[in-house]
Amino acid sequence: MKIYLPLLAAIALEVMATSALQASQQFTRLGPTVLMAVGYAGAFYFLSLALRGIPVGVAYAIWSGLGIVLISIIGWVVFGQKLDLPAVVGLSFILVGVLIVNLFSKTASH
Repeated sequence: MKIYLPLLAAIALEVMATSALQASQQFTRLGPTVLMAVGYAGAFYFLSLALRGIPVGVAYAIWSGLGIVLISIIGWVVFGQKLDLPAVVGLSFILVGVLIVNLFSKTASH
C-alpha cells in the first residue's frame, strides 16, 4: 500500500491544479495561475515516484481515472457545472475500471 502514497499525492495535486486552472480564468488571475503551475509540477513529480513501484499503464490509469472523477465532482460542487445522467454513468464506468484494475489485476501489484 505504501507504493500508492506518491500516486495519491499526484492525484490530489493534479485535481488541485485543474481546479486552479478553472479559477485562473484563462490565466488572468495570478494566484490560481501560480497554484496551477506548482500543482501540475508536483503532480508529475509524485507520479514519477509512483512509477518506481507501479507499472506506468496502471499508474496512469489510476491517476487519470480518479482525477477525472474527482475533478468532475469538484466542477459540479464548486463551479456549479452540471452532470447529466450519461455523464454520471460514464464516470461510474471509469471508477469501476479503476477498481477492477486494483482489485483483480496481478499487474497492479508489481
